[in-house]
Amino acid sequence: MYADEAKESGLVSRVFPDKEVMMAGALEMAGEIAGRSPVAVQGTKVNLIYSRDHSVAEGLNYMATWNMSMLQTEDVMKSAVASMEKKSPKTITFSRL
Repeated sequence: MYADEAKESGLVSRVFPDKEVMMAGALEMAGEIAGRSPVAVQGTKVNLIYSRDHSVAEGLNYMATWNMSMLQTEDVMKSAVASMEKKSPKTITFSRL
């Protein structure tokens, strides 16, 4: 399968013209992820891994339970305040896991 066909099929979200541009795009995405709350990043990873081996209903239930417990951190309030002040997540000091 060629890259354009993979994108049209929804298997990939972006296609790059060459390795250098791809690496720059990957590093940019990694920087955006690193600027987010570690609780949110880790929660996303944990829930994606769980959901690939369980039904949709089980995955949604697991995600709801995860969110109920993880929303206890200060990160939620910090993110809400930053959003209202139109600040970038990169300017916020988030909790560490």
